[in-house]
Amino acid sequence: MALQTGDAAPDFNLPNANASVGGEHVSLADAAGANGTVVLFECNHCPYVVASVGRINAMAESCKSKGIGFVGINSNDPVVYENDSFEHMVKRADGGMPYAYLHDASQAIAHAYGAKRTPEFFLFNPAHQLVYQGRMDDSPRNPNDVSTNDLAQAIEAMLSGEQPAVDYTESIGCSVKWKA
Repeated sequence: MALQTGDAAPDFNLPNANASVGGEHVSLADAAGANGTVVLFECNHCPYVVASVGRINAMAESCKSKGIGFVGINSNDPVVYENDSFEHMVKRADGGMPYAYLHDASQAIAHAYGAKRTPEFFLFNPAHQLVYQGRMDDSPRNPNDVSTNDLAQAIEAMLSGEQPAVDYTESIGCSVKWKA
């Protein structure tokens, strides 16, 4: 069951592939910022994620500067896509990633959030209530074609004490690779 606007963020405590940010394991409380939290479901192989890495990293840095926590979670089955194994997550993080990158090996957290695609963003207010779910923008594969910055607009509305005009968009990307 997917989360609905206003729902509480499901808690997690997952292994972190990015030793430079956070501890060996990172929980929701560890990831949370004073002004809110972004939880991103992503992976290593999806061309939509790969094409968005620079913008995702910039969004994470922007969130940090605004007191908003940012964390990535990979829930893909590494048996189906070996590039999504924890070892490959570590290699990607070592290439420069400004946020914790967590491994949801059981896929329980992806199920709890109702994540469907990579990349898919969940924005929570300081009380850990869902404010926005969906895409970062409308062109994850080509930054030159972006015409809406849905996540950034939702963040600005939340920081202004308002509900975003758009609180849900369909994420654009690859499906989460579920275990058989």
